Amino acid sequence: MIIQLCGLSGSGKTTIAYKTKELLDNIGIISEVIDGDEYRKELCADLGFSRSDRNQNIRRLAFVAGKLSQYGILSIICAINPYDDVRMEVSLKYKHVKTVFIDCDMATLISRDTKGLYKRARLLEGDPDKINNLTGINDPFERPLSADLVIYTDLESADDSAKKLYDFVLQAITG
Repeated sequence: MIIQLCGLSGSGKTTIAYKTKELLDNIGIISEVIDGDEYRKELCADLGFSRSDRNQNIRRLAFVAGKLSQYGILSIICAINPYDDVRMEVSLKYKHVKTVFIDCDMATLISRDTKGLYKRARLLEGDPDKINNLTGINDPFERPLSADLVIYTDLESADDSAKKLYDFVLQAITG
């Protein structure tokens, strides 16, 4: 099974994925977190942030997840994954793909902004520190048209969100 998380920067994707992995490990389900930030440093270091590069990034992460799933390893892809067409492409190309939207309101995202990305994206034009391609601010994020699960991290704790994903995974596995 492949779980493709999607959501804006700071929504909690990686936190939820690792907490869910720990819960799955505790009951003997082998899983792997494919962290988009981590993979961008190595496997996807050649990619920028254009739409085509973002889509290629997701395709590479999904390829890794697909290979792991062939060996019975449940993969959780953590990436912003902003475009519905590539999310659908992944769902059609690989077996047992579930899309989970990690939703969070902008005020909470800004308050969690440990990297300073939202602050930099909102700087005035011409400022040398301005980010011009932050998803959700000055680059699009397409809310999933057909998410299998939506988790609202501005309304619940990270532990509650992880438990929700864990329960969803167990239900998907057992049918």
